[in-house]
Amino acid sequence: MIGKIRIWVNRFLNQKTHTGTVVLLSALSTGLSPVFHFYNSNLSLVNSWDQLIFFISFFLVAPVFTFKAIFWIAGKLKVSEQTITYVMSFLNHWFFGSYMVIVLFGFNYRYLVLILILAFISSYVLRRYLRKIILSQLLLAILVFARLIPDFYACANYSNTWMNPVDDITSVDFEKRPNVYVIQPDGYVNFSEFNKGYYNFDNTGFKTYLENHDFKIYDDYRSNYYSTLSSNSSMFAMKHHYYFGDKRAGAELYNARDIIVGENPVLSIFKNNEYKTFLLLEFPYLLLNRPKLFYDNCNMAQHEVSFFPSGFNFKKDIKADLEHRIMENKDTHNFYFMEKLTPGHINNPGSTETGGHIEVYAKGLKKANQWMERTIDMILEKDENGLIIIASDHGGFLGFNDTYESKIKQSDSELIRSIFTSLLAIKWPKNKAPSFDHKIKTSVNLFRVLMAYLSNDKSYLEHLEQDKSYIEIYKGAPKGIYECINEKGEVVFNKISD
Repeated sequence: MIGKIRIWVNRFLNQKTHTGTVVLLSALSTGLSPVFHFYNSNLSLVNSWDQLIFFISFFLVAPVFTFKAIFWIAGKLKVSEQTITYVMSFLNHWFFGSYMVIVLFGFNYRYLVLILILAFISSYVLRRYLRKIILSQLLLAILVFARLIPDFYACANYSNTWMNPVDDITSVDFEKRPNVYVIQPDGYVNFSEFNKGYYNFDNTGFKTYLENHDFKIYDDYRSNYYSTLSSNSSMFAMKHHYYFGDKRAGAELYNARDIIVGENPVLSIFKNNEYKTFLLLEFPYLLLNRPKLFYDNCNMAQHEVSFFPSGFNFKKDIKADLEHRIMENKDTHNFYFMEKLTPGHINNPGSTETGGHIEVYAKGLKKANQWMERTIDMILEKDENGLIIIASDHGGFLGFNDTYESKIKQSDSELIRSIFTSLLAIKWPKNKAPSFDHKIKTSVNLFRVLMAYLSNDKSYLEHLEQDKSYIEIYKGAPKGIYECINEKGEVVFNKISD
């Protein structure tokens, strides 16, 4: 086998003319390693079939068509072999460089113009080495693809059976049917954490606003997982997933978006009880991999979402979109889930955000408070008997330099709490909270308790998940999934799996 490859390589390098095979490989080599690198870095963002078709067309079909067409035209014009070599070299360098810029920096037009200029120069200087460059690009593609094999294997073997409930909760029949409004401010910490630890500043103004509007505030509520995707996928499944056993360091949780906005137990329950379901997003973060929506309505259309995901390339006015939908759906029972990406959390690795973490978070907090006050005022004006839930997804990560540091073993308990502390405030219809609402301690059990309330059936409380918080650790301790806050709210460090 190796001998045959060596013979083919020697024959390829020693060819004096440009055959169809040379042109084809020259074209394919420009897009293979960039597209493999793109998938390797963004697998959870590009795991839909329509994205795969688009990327095959963009990275592979487009250069093949371009190279073949120019080669055919050159043949008709009887262009010299030397000129064809230069043109093929230029196209190879230009396409390869442009693709790498796109996958690393997006459509940065300054960089793309620079690549065009460099391609003119490098293709002239290196035109004699075109075949060696092609082989180098193909070798690079093979190396990058090899890194993808474990991820492809894990994706192929993924199963969502972990979401299957242990009881008949998906068949629950509601006796109460208020409109349900779930507002999720990203990274908003619990009021119990303010004025201490890494959140030593005053936020009593918004707390007073909520209390004056009959919200019940749940101190020490927290998330079970550290990120928006991992936390919400567990919340909508009403089950622990333990990060699906994902072993890709620093990677987003695979398939989480499909769970959050796709068919999940919570949405199924509301639909089974004749609710219309609405997804209202400020940014398309939850739609980046173009998941199949199970919501009846979303304020963002799929064609608005770029195939090259950034998550923040356009913005919607959630309050205006919500008001419009409330007015149009007065005769139905409605469930609204709203994701507001403020106050946010500290920088992700590689972020270009400037300013001190506390100052940036405080500004985001002020914006979130003002927006929620306006939105709540509008909801109460239109629907005074609605059930309004403010439930953040995780903490603000203050105390860390970036979010990745949370995956390093920490000895400071305040840092651990900074990851998971979350706001929960609920305005119950007629201001009557159920007698069992004290069982809402973490996000995984939020909707199960809500279902028990709406159905007047406490039996659903018999299968609450453990109120534990988990983190993936990659440094400072053996790699694995660790319990870091137990059911008593104590900071611990117990490994549960590799």
